[in-house]
Amino acid sequence: MMLAFARPTMVGALLPSSRALALAMAQAADGAELVVELGAGTGAITEGLVQRHPDVPMIAVELQDEMAQMLTERFPQVDVRTTSAHRVLHELRPGHARVAVVSSLPFRSLPPRWSEPTRMAIEHFLLAGAHRRLVQYTYQPRVPFDLRGGDRLHWQRGRVVWRNAPPAWVWTLAVRG
Repeated sequence: MMLAFARPTMVGALLPSSRALALAMAQAADGAELVVELGAGTGAITEGLVQRHPDVPMIAVELQDEMAQMLTERFPQVDVRTTSAHRVLHELRPGHARVAVVSSLPFRSLPPRWSEPTRMAIEHFLLAGAHRRLVQYTYQPRVPFDLRGGDRLHWQRGRVVWRNAPPAWVWTLAVRG
């Protein structure tokens, strides 16, 4: 939790996500053949993903070295990468696999030098394949970030998780279909 105070713009909440939110995010990733988690942090969402999708390959992205090391030790079956989310998305070549990008990144509070390249990489990644989607949560009933890639992508609001502090809205972004 000290990271939240040391780098408040890089951390989305003071408390880890609840089990209820982790399960809602994992459920929104159903059907994926590859899961890519952005901003894995303490692993609260990672745990829900691993439990619900034990046989699905998973990549967890965490920029902070100490958190990434903890994730590696806690989830040896997950490919943990200590780098930026946009770099992983640019380098990822999943072919025709159904990919769920599951994000805990706090887009509304991230500095533009992080949020803009990541948002652009997400949009580009989703537009490159019809079977790709982003699962993102927010603490407000509005879209996690504004789209800049035209009208080919569409936000869909999913569940509200009241058993989280604060309550969270689960959103899905995918190619309009």
